Amino acid sequence: MKNEMISEVSQYLTFTLEDEIFAIDVYQVREVLDMENITKVPQAPGFMRGVINVRGSVVPVVDLRLKFGMPQTETTRDTRIVVMEIELDDDKAVIGSIADSVNEVMELSPDHIENPPKLGKRWRSEVIKGVGKRDDKFILILDVDLVFSSDEIVSMINDDQ
Repeated sequence: MKNEMISEVSQYLTFTLEDEIFAIDVYQVREVLDMENITKVPQAPGFMRGVINVRGSVVPVVDLRLKFGMPQTETTRDTRIVVMEIELDDDKAVIGSIADSVNEVMELSPDHIENPPKLGKRWRSEVIKGVGKRDDKFILILDVDLVFSSDEIVSMINDDQ
């Protein structure tokens, strides 16, 4: 699937993984939680850390560091779980994603966002909607609907029920 150029001013929640700043559309964010105990799920995909209870619902939690091929890191006082909604075959799935830290909600206009470059092996360019620029920093804007395949999401949801 080809990325569509971002054409309007949007708000993004920014977070860090390693030394990189990522952003996701605030409309997909349900809430940001302090890190909590995660119940492990046997035979889950390697990037899935387990499940948590969010207001009575079981929510799978993924480690985007592992999904993106980064090393796992220790939890710190800044570690957060970003609970988000993603599209899954005309339906919505709720997942939590571990972030090293959550920074802020920022507004980016299209003139501060470029199309994603060919990013080589580290990042699959189809999961990057664009690259935002703020001051001297680059912000990788994720298309969270494309970060996980439908099969991965189904296996996470089915395994935790």
